[in-house]
Amino acid sequence: MQVPIINRSRHELPSYQTAHAAGMDVRANLEEAVTLKPLQRALIPTGLFLEIPVGYEAQVRPRSGLAYKHGIGLVNSPGTIDADYRGELKVLLVNLSADEFVVQDGERIAQLVVARHETVEWQAVEELTETGRGAGGYGSTGTK
Repeated sequence: MQVPIINRSRHELPSYQTAHAAGMDVRANLEEAVTLKPLQRALIPTGLFLEIPVGYEAQVRPRSGLAYKHGIGLVNSPGTIDADYRGELKVLLVNLSADEFVVQDGERIAQLVVARHETVEWQAVEELTETGRGAGGYGSTGTK
């Protein structure tokens, strides 16, 4: 699949780090480093502008290494970039650790996964089909 992209950053395009990776790493495009204090969030620019095909979305997800090593995640995870959005891709990072974290220019801050999606047309009904699970949720499976 080919996706049109404008790169106004000083960095390479998002890329897969291994042959079978689902997500491409996205880099911060900063004039100066951004310090995230504990529980602080910041919208980090990437300098990238995407033209996602209709019927697809780009999902912005946390990088597992940043989450594990530094407690850095995304506030809205996964974030969705819709096919009709043409603004800059920005990543909403949050520091969930007890320590400050410094985001450097060029640092890999998120993953980008492009995925197909369906468009739903709701069908209003009075009843839903029965299942073995029924209305059980929030930890109800596997218990009796």
